[in-house]
Amino acid sequence: MNLKGKKIGVGITGSHCTLQEIIPVLEDMVRQGAVIYPVVSPAVMENDTRFGAAKKWLELIAGIAGREPFKSIVEVEPIGPYGSMDAVVILPCTGNTLAKLSGGITDTAVLMAAKAQLRNQGPVILAISTNDGLGINLKSLANVLNTKNVYLVPFYQDDPESKPNSISSRLELVIPAVKSALQGKQIQPLLSIGENK
Repeated sequence: MNLKGKKIGVGITGSHCTLQEIIPVLEDMVRQGAVIYPVVSPAVMENDTRFGAAKKWLELIAGIAGREPFKSIVEVEPIGPYGSMDAVVILPCTGNTLAKLSGGITDTAVLMAAKAQLRNQGPVILAISTNDGLGINLKSLANVLNTKNVYLVPFYQDDPESKPNSISSRLELVIPAVKSALQGKQIQPLLSIGENK
């Protein structure tokens, strides 16, 4: 399985501390021949944080993709009726987005992209990054694990001493997880054990 010519929607949500880390993943997808269509949440589109200004991130993402990110529900809704994506990846997927997806809430462009893809029974891949994945959001995680056509990038406790409920995906496994999901398989092992991975 390779990504050459695959149309991949990439939903980018507001785990701002993870944005710098996803840039090499996006670049690698493009190097492998994927055609990426970025979709940003309001948090990414509007919030200047200590990790960088929103404008900087939007320009960087657009430069890698070769196109402006989708920013509205209206822009991404056609993914459903036109079946235009081979896969949708939410990278990173915050606890907020995870909970909304689990509960069937569609109030951002990223969630609409996922919903539109699931309508077509196409793969949606989640790269979780949340401080409460093993806390209040554990039920959301369990729910999506049991949802047809939803796949997860393997994850680990990123700071078990200071933040025991926090989990992060292994970003070096995003592309292998996408390739596996395109074949209808969950990449394994899903849980990483050991220090920081």
